[in-house]
Amino acid sequence: MKLNRLELDEATAARFAQLPLECIEREYPNNNQYWFDSDEDIKPPRELTPAFYGCLDWHSAVHAHWLLARLARYFPNASFTPIVKEMLVRSLTSEKIQGEIAHFQRLPLFECPYGLVWLLQLAAELHEWNDAQAKEWLAVLKPLEELVAFNLQRWLEELEVPNRTGTHDQTAFALGLALDWARITARANFVILVENKARKFYLNDQNYPLQFEPLGYDFLSPCLAEADLMRRVLPSAVFADWLSEFLPQLPVEDAPNWLQPATVTNPQDYMQSHFHGLNLSRAWMLEGIICGLPSDDRRVVALRYAALVHRQNGLGNVASEHYASSHWLGTFAVYLTTARGLREQIV
Repeated sequence: MKLNRLELDEATAARFAQLPLECIEREYPNNNQYWFDSDEDIKPPRELTPAFYGCLDWHSAVHAHWLLARLARYFPNASFTPIVKEMLVRSLTSEKIQGEIAHFQRLPLFECPYGLVWLLQLAAELHEWNDAQAKEWLAVLKPLEELVAFNLQRWLEELEVPNRTGTHDQTAFALGLALDWARITARANFVILVENKARKFYLNDQNYPLQFEPLGYDFLSPCLAEADLMRRVLPSAVFADWLSEFLPQLPVEDAPNWLQPATVTNPQDYMQSHFHGLNLSRAWMLEGIICGLPSDDRRVVALRYAALVHRQNGLGNVASEHYASSHWLGTFAVYLTTARGLREQIV
C-alpha cells in the first residue's frame, strides 16, 4: 500500500496558523511550573517569560512560534503570512528575549528537555529560512538559543538513565529534535554527544512491549520515539537489524490492525486530549522509521498502513473549539504535514 502523503494546501495551513494566533498572547489559563524563592519571584507569566507566555504553558508558546515561522516559510505569499509575521515581530524583540534569558539564568533547567528542544527547533527554522526578516529574528533569538543549547548540553552530559515515559520528560523525542537542530546548525560536538548518548541508552534494547502503549495519557510513543531517534543515528542496514531486535513483532505483510489510533472520548479533558497528539506523533515517527529502512524492507507495508491511519485520525481531530487541544495540537499537525525531521529541503 502506497503512503499518500497529504499535501498541505494554503486553506489548511491558514486553519492551522489560526490556532496559535488565537492563543500566543492569551495569558490565562496558565499551567507553567515555576520555582519561587521569595515574593519577588511571584509575577504574571508575561513578566516571567515575556516572549513565550501564552498558549497555556511555555513550551506550547515556543512551538506555536515555530508553527508560525514554519508556515510563513512554506507559504510566503499566503493571505495569513503578513499577520503571522506581525505576531513574530511583536514576540521576538531584544527586550523580550532578554527577559527570557534572565529567567533561564535563574532557572537553567526550566522546561528541560521538552521546551528547550522546541526552542532549538524554532532557531533551526530561522537558520534555514532564506528570508531577510527571519535573519533579523534569528539574530534577536541567538543569545537565548546559545544559552538553551548550553543548558541542554550540560544536562545531557550528566544524564545517565533515559526517561522512557510518553510525555514531556521523554528523552528519545528530545534527543531527536536536538540532533536535527545540531545538524542544521553544524554543531559537530553536540551531534557527537547526542549520538553517543543515543547508543548508550538504546542500542541494546530488545523485545519492546508495544502492546502496553499508550501509558497513561501519552502524547508521544516511547517505543516509536526511540526508533525514530535511532534511525537518525544508525546507518540504514544497521538500523534495520536493530529494529528487528527492538520490535520483533513488527508484521512483514499487510496487517492493517497491528497498531490502531488511540481513542478520545472527552476532547475537553486536557489529559485525554493528549491522545490526539499521540496519533499525530505516531504518524510522523512511523514515517521516520520508514525513511530509515532500506526500501525493500518487508516491514514497510505494515508501517505505511499504520502511518496513514494515524495521520488521517490525528488530522481529523485538529479543531479549535476545545482549548485543551487547540493551544498545542496545530504544532503536531504542521510537524507531520510538512515532514519536519525527514531532512526535506525548503528554500
